[in-house]
Amino acid sequence: MKLRNPFRGFTKFEWCLWIGSLAAIITAHFAVLSTDYASLAASLIGVTSLIFAARGDPLAPLLIIIFSVIYAIVSYFFGYYGEMMIYITMQAPVAAASLFTWHRHAEKNTVKTAKPTLKKVGIMLVADAAVTTGFYFLLRYFNTANLIPSTISVATSFAALFFMCLRLPQYALLFILNDIVMIALWSLALAQNLDYISLVVCFSIFLINDAYTAVSWLRRSRKRNA
Repeated sequence: MKLRNPFRGFTKFEWCLWIGSLAAIITAHFAVLSTDYASLAASLIGVTSLIFAARGDPLAPLLIIIFSVIYAIVSYFFGYYGEMMIYITMQAPVAAASLFTWHRHAEKNTVKTAKPTLKKVGIMLVADAAVTTGFYFLLRYFNTANLIPSTISVATSFAALFFMCLRLPQYALLFILNDIVMIALWSLALAQNLDYISLVVCFSIFLINDAYTAVSWLRRSRKRNA
Protein backbone atom coordinates (compact mmCIF):
# COMPACT_ATOMS: atom_id res chain seq x y z
CA MET A 1 0.00 0.00 0.00
CA LYS A 2 1.48 3.32 -1.08
CA LEU A 3 1.63 5.96 1.65
CA ARG A 4 0.61 9.46 0.64
CA ASN A 5 2.36 12.66 1.62
CA PRO A 6 -0.27 14.56 3.68
CA PHE A 7 1.61 17.85 3.25
CA ARG A 8 1.54 17.68 -0.52
CA GLY A 9 -0.63 20.40 -1.95
CA PHE A 10 -0.26 22.83 0.96
CA THR A 11 -0.55 26.42 -0.25
CA LYS A 12 2.05 29.02 0.74
CA PHE A 13 -0.49 30.54 3.12
CA GLU A 14 -1.14 27.18 4.79
CA TRP A 15 2.59 26.54 5.23
CA CYS A 16 3.02 29.99 6.78
CA LEU A 17 -0.04 29.56 9.00
CA TRP A 18 1.04 26.12 10.22
CA ILE A 19 4.72 26.93 10.81
CA GLY A 20 3.84 30.28 12.36
CA SER A 21 1.36 28.59 14.70
CA LEU A 22 3.91 25.98 15.80
CA ALA A 23 6.55 28.67 16.34
CA ALA A 24 4.19 30.82 18.44
CA ILE A 25 3.26 27.91 20.72
CA ILE A 26 6.86 26.71 21.16
CA THR A 27 8.10 30.25 21.82
CA ALA A 28 5.42 30.87 24.44
CA HIS A 29 6.18 27.54 26.12
CA PHE A 30 9.89 28.15 26.54
CA ALA A 31 9.53 31.88 27.25
CA VAL A 32 8.12 31.08 30.69
CA LEU A 33 10.46 28.09 31.22
CA SER A 34 7.50 25.73 31.31
CA THR A 35 8.17 22.06 31.99
CA ASP A 36 4.65 20.93 31.07
CA TYR A 37 5.53 19.09 27.88
CA ALA A 38 2.17 17.33 27.76
CA SER A 39 0.46 20.70 27.23
CA LEU A 40 3.04 21.55 24.59
CA ALA A 41 2.51 18.26 22.75
CA ALA A 42 -1.28 18.64 22.87
CA SER A 43 -1.02 22.18 21.52
CA LEU A 44 1.25 21.24 18.62
CA ILE A 45 -0.89 18.25 17.62
CA GLY A 46 -4.09 20.25 17.98
CA VAL A 47 -2.98 23.12 15.78
CA THR A 48 -1.70 20.66 13.16
CA SER A 49 -5.09 18.95 13.09
CA LEU A 50 -6.72 22.26 12.23
CA ILE A 51 -4.59 22.78 9.14
CA PHE A 52 -5.75 19.41 7.82
CA ALA A 53 -9.32 20.18 8.91
CA ALA A 54 -9.25 23.39 6.87
CA ARG A 55 -8.28 21.33 3.82
CA GLY A 56 -11.03 18.79 4.55
CA ASP A 57 -8.41 16.06 4.93
CA PRO A 58 -9.69 12.95 6.83
CA LEU A 59 -6.36 12.93 8.67
CA ALA A 60 -7.73 15.78 10.80
CA PRO A 61 -10.14 13.67 12.92
CA LEU A 62 -7.34 11.18 13.65
CA LEU A 63 -5.12 13.95 15.00
CA ILE A 64 -8.06 15.30 17.00
CA ILE A 65 -8.41 11.92 18.73
CA ILE A 66 -4.73 12.00 19.75
CA PHE A 67 -5.05 15.62 20.87
CA SER A 68 -8.15 14.79 22.90
CA VAL A 69 -6.41 12.06 24.92
CA ILE A 70 -3.39 14.21 25.80
CA TYR A 71 -5.53 17.27 26.51
CA ALA A 72 -7.79 15.23 28.81
CA ILE A 73 -4.75 14.18 30.85
CA VAL A 74 -3.58 17.79 31.19
CA SER A 75 -7.09 18.88 32.21
CA TYR A 76 -7.30 16.16 34.86
CA PHE A 77 -4.14 17.29 36.62
CA PHE A 78 -5.33 20.91 36.79
CA GLY A 79 -8.76 19.95 38.05
CA TYR A 80 -10.71 20.82 34.91
CA TYR A 81 -12.69 17.60 35.19
CA GLY A 82 -15.28 19.00 32.80
CA GLU A 83 -12.70 19.37 30.05
CA MET A 84 -11.37 15.90 30.79
CA MET A 85 -14.82 14.32 30.54
CA ILE A 86 -15.75 16.37 27.46
CA TYR A 87 -12.71 15.21 25.53
CA ILE A 88 -12.79 11.56 26.66
CA THR A 89 -16.54 10.92 26.48
CA MET A 90 -17.50 13.33 23.71
CA GLN A 91 -14.67 14.83 21.64
CA ALA A 92 -12.65 11.65 21.05
CA PRO A 93 -15.67 9.42 20.21
CA VAL A 94 -17.23 12.00 17.88
CA ALA A 95 -13.85 12.56 16.23
CA ALA A 96 -13.71 8.80 15.67
CA ALA A 97 -17.18 8.93 14.09
CA SER A 98 -16.02 11.88 11.96
CA LEU A 99 -12.99 9.88 10.87
CA PHE A 100 -15.37 7.27 9.50
CA THR A 101 -17.79 9.69 7.83
CA TRP A 102 -15.03 11.88 6.37
CA HIS A 103 -13.29 8.86 4.84
CA ARG A 104 -16.57 7.54 3.52
CA HIS A 105 -17.44 10.84 1.83
CA ALA A 106 -13.96 11.87 0.68
CA GLU A 107 -12.94 12.60 -2.87
CA LYS A 108 -9.19 12.81 -3.56
CA ASN A 109 -8.49 13.02 0.21
CA THR A 110 -10.90 15.92 0.62
CA VAL A 111 -14.21 15.46 2.42
CA LYS A 112 -17.39 16.50 0.60
CA THR A 113 -19.39 19.19 2.39
CA ALA A 114 -23.03 18.65 3.30
CA LYS A 115 -25.96 21.06 3.51
CA PRO A 116 -27.51 22.15 6.83
CA THR A 117 -31.24 21.52 7.23
CA LEU A 118 -33.79 22.59 9.83
CA LYS A 119 -34.05 18.96 10.95
CA LYS A 120 -30.30 18.67 11.57
CA VAL A 121 -30.18 21.99 13.43
CA GLY A 122 -33.24 21.07 15.50
CA ILE A 123 -31.78 17.70 16.53
CA MET A 124 -28.49 19.38 17.42
CA LEU A 125 -30.20 22.01 19.63
CA VAL A 126 -32.25 19.43 21.53
CA ALA A 127 -29.30 17.06 21.96
CA ASP A 128 -27.00 19.94 22.94
CA ALA A 129 -29.41 21.16 25.62
CA ALA A 130 -29.74 17.66 27.07
CA VAL A 131 -25.99 16.96 27.05
CA THR A 132 -25.10 20.37 28.52
CA THR A 133 -27.67 20.05 31.31
CA GLY A 134 -26.43 16.59 32.21
CA PHE A 135 -22.81 17.69 32.20
CA TYR A 136 -23.59 20.73 34.37
CA PHE A 137 -24.81 18.59 37.26
CA LEU A 138 -22.01 16.10 36.73
CA LEU A 139 -19.35 18.82 36.77
CA ARG A 140 -20.89 20.44 39.84
CA TYR A 141 -20.82 17.08 41.62
CA PHE A 142 -17.07 16.78 40.99
CA ASN A 143 -16.42 20.38 42.10
CA THR A 144 -15.02 21.31 38.70
CA ALA A 145 -12.88 24.43 38.61
CA ASN A 146 -14.62 27.42 36.93
CA LEU A 147 -17.94 25.60 36.57
CA ILE A 148 -19.82 28.08 34.35
CA PRO A 149 -17.10 28.46 31.66
CA SER A 150 -16.63 24.69 31.72
CA THR A 151 -20.37 24.16 31.15
CA ILE A 152 -20.41 26.67 28.29
CA SER A 153 -17.48 24.75 26.82
CA VAL A 154 -19.65 21.61 26.80
CA ALA A 155 -22.40 23.38 24.86
CA THR A 156 -20.11 24.88 22.22
CA SER A 157 -18.00 21.73 21.88
CA PHE A 158 -20.97 19.41 21.38
CA ALA A 159 -22.61 21.67 18.80
CA ALA A 160 -19.35 22.01 16.84
CA LEU A 161 -18.62 18.28 16.98
CA PHE A 162 -22.17 17.39 15.94
CA PHE A 163 -21.87 19.54 12.83
CA MET A 164 -18.34 18.31 12.14
CA CYS A 165 -19.50 14.71 12.09
CA LEU A 166 -22.27 15.69 9.63
CA ARG A 167 -19.70 17.50 7.43
CA LEU A 168 -21.46 20.86 7.75
CA PRO A 169 -19.22 23.90 7.07
CA GLN A 170 -20.80 25.77 9.99
CA TYR A 171 -18.96 23.49 12.43
CA ALA A 172 -15.89 25.74 12.20
CA LEU A 173 -17.96 28.78 13.21
CA LEU A 174 -19.08 26.93 16.33
CA PHE A 175 -15.48 25.97 17.10
CA ILE A 176 -14.60 29.67 16.95
CA LEU A 177 -17.07 30.25 19.80
CA ASN A 178 -15.54 27.33 21.67
CA ASP A 179 -12.04 28.76 21.19
CA ILE A 180 -13.11 32.02 22.84
CA VAL A 181 -14.47 30.07 25.82
CA MET A 182 -11.28 28.00 26.04
CA ILE A 183 -9.05 31.08 25.96
CA ALA A 184 -10.98 32.46 28.94
CA LEU A 185 -10.88 29.11 30.74
CA TRP A 186 -7.14 28.57 30.43
CA SER A 187 -6.39 32.23 31.13
CA LEU A 188 -7.92 31.61 34.56
CA ALA A 189 -5.60 28.62 34.95
CA LEU A 190 -2.65 30.69 33.71
CA ALA A 191 -3.25 33.21 36.49
CA GLN A 192 -2.37 30.42 38.93
CA ASN A 193 0.35 28.59 36.98
CA LEU A 194 2.45 29.94 34.09
CA ASP A 195 2.96 26.37 32.79
CA TYR A 196 -0.41 26.71 31.03
CA ILE A 197 0.80 29.53 28.76
CA SER A 198 1.11 27.14 25.82
CA LEU A 199 -2.59 26.24 26.07
CA VAL A 200 -3.67 29.90 26.15
CA VAL A 201 -1.53 30.55 23.07
CA CYS A 202 -2.75 27.24 21.59
CA PHE A 203 -6.42 28.21 21.70
CA SER A 204 -5.60 31.72 20.47
CA ILE A 205 -3.92 30.09 17.48
CA PHE A 206 -6.89 27.72 17.21
CA LEU A 207 -9.12 30.79 16.86
CA ILE A 208 -7.11 32.00 13.86
CA ASN A 209 -6.97 28.54 12.30
CA ASP A 210 -10.69 27.90 12.81
CA ALA A 211 -11.43 31.22 11.09
CA TYR A 212 -9.42 29.98 8.11
CA THR A 213 -11.20 26.61 8.30
CA ALA A 214 -14.59 28.33 8.23
CA VAL A 215 -13.62 30.34 5.14
CA SER A 216 -12.21 27.24 3.40
CA TRP A 217 -15.24 25.06 4.10
CA LEU A 218 -17.78 27.73 3.17
CA ARG A 219 -15.88 28.38 -0.08
CA ARG A 220 -15.86 24.67 -0.96
CA SER A 221 -19.55 24.43 -0.05
CA ARG A 222 -20.46 27.29 -2.39
CA LYS A 223 -18.49 25.69 -5.23
CA ARG A 224 -20.13 22.32 -4.61
CA ASN A 225 -23.63 23.81 -4.51
CA ALA A 226 -22.93 25.82 -7.65
